[in-house]
Amino acid sequence: MQYSYNMQFNYEGRVFRAVSNSAHGEAGTETRFHYHQQENVVWAAYGGGKVLLGNLLAMVNSDGSLEMRYQHLNQAGEFMTGECHSVPEVLPDGRYRLHEKWRWTCGDCSSGESIVEEIQQDANES
Repeated sequence: MQYSYNMQFNYEGRVFRAVSNSAHGEAGTETRFHYHQQENVVWAAYGGGKVLLGNLLAMVNSDGSLEMRYQHLNQAGEFMTGECHSVPEVLPDGRYRLHEKWRWTCGDCSSGESIVEEIQQDANES
């Protein structure tokens, strides 16, 4: 079975940070997400702030949005898992902004919304 996807959005090599998040979220402005893409599969490693280390795996939908699953170990030593639907927006300067609706699949199973934006990678942001 062949999966059709939209190549309008290319996530390869992009680095994001959270600019807003709901109260029960753990990603913050210190959290960095390093994205990679091969065809319609996207993955990222992330960490910083409340998140010690995490990873996510996503499929690119035909509209460029992402259906993802994520897991991380937080600074409190807890394993956290969740799922997220992420809708991309292209900013005037060409960077991506992702509007996310997420839900924990562990703990209190709460849900929330977040926005992550692509950052320009330089020596201070690595």
